[in-house]
Amino acid sequence: MLASRSGADPGGDGCQGGCLPSSTLSSATPAGEIAVVILEVASRRFGLPAEDVVRVLRVVAITPLPRAPEIVVGVVDLAGEILPVVDLRRRLGLETRPVRLSDVLVAARTGRRTVALLVDAAPDVVTTPPPATGDGPALPGDGLIAGAVTLPDGLVLVQDLGLLLSLDDEAALDTALAAVAETGA
Repeated sequence: MLASRSGADPGGDGCQGGCLPSSTLSSATPAGEIAVVILEVASRRFGLPAEDVVRVLRVVAITPLPRAPEIVVGVVDLAGEILPVVDLRRRLGLETRPVRLSDVLVAARTGRRTVALLVDAAPDVVTTPPPATGDGPALPGDGLIAGAVTLPDGLVLVQDLGLLLSLDDEAALDTALAAVAETGA
């Protein structure tokens, strides 16, 4: 069974139509199914396991982070926690563009750290059977994909956040964050 859990008010973050309320992320999921947060990036849809998503909010000012990996566009302060902002367009090899006020940040856990993913929108959470995986044909963004779920309006590729940052990206990010911490900037 497929169910949608989108909401009208995005938890007071002012993301009319582009963000999800925090309560939507914590809703109960039926046994044998998973909740997937739907993301829109460059007119494409992707998904994240809702259990990995901390919060969805509208974009805020992003502070540049010198010496960060190319996919990291800067950092944001989310309730006192400094999060690196990963441009999902860059990570997926899609055409980049400047940040827009309509963009959304999705705070999510990668397994090693919490990051903010810069996306066009995060309009919905769906409940669905677990993603299909296997030895099928190569998928766009392959190597980052945990599987695919079929929704009534098309296929959604579910991202594997554990693979979002390469080991080199992790090391470069650690170095950049440490340098900022040392200078107090």
